[in-house]
Amino acid sequence: MGDQGTGRDHLSKAEINKDTIQATAEAAAGAVGEVATIITKAVKDVAGAIGGFATEVFEIRESARRAGEEHGTD
Repeated sequence: MGDQGTGRDHLSKAEINKDTIQATAEAAAGAVGEVATIITKAVKDVAGAIGGFATEVFEIRESARRAGEEHGTD
C-alpha cells in the first residue's frame, strides 16, 4: 500500500502547489517589506541632508548679512 508504514505523509499535487504558492507569497511579502524599509530610510536620509544643507545656506546668508552691516556695505 504505497507509503504505509514508512512514516512519510502523502501530499497531493494540489497541496504541494498550494504550499509552493504560499511560500512564494510569503517570500515576496518579505522582500517587499525590506525594499519599503530601505526606501523609507533613504527618503528620511535625503530629507535630513536637504534640511542640513538649507540650515547651512541660511547660516551663510545670515553671516554675510552681518558682515555687510559691520562693514557698511548693506
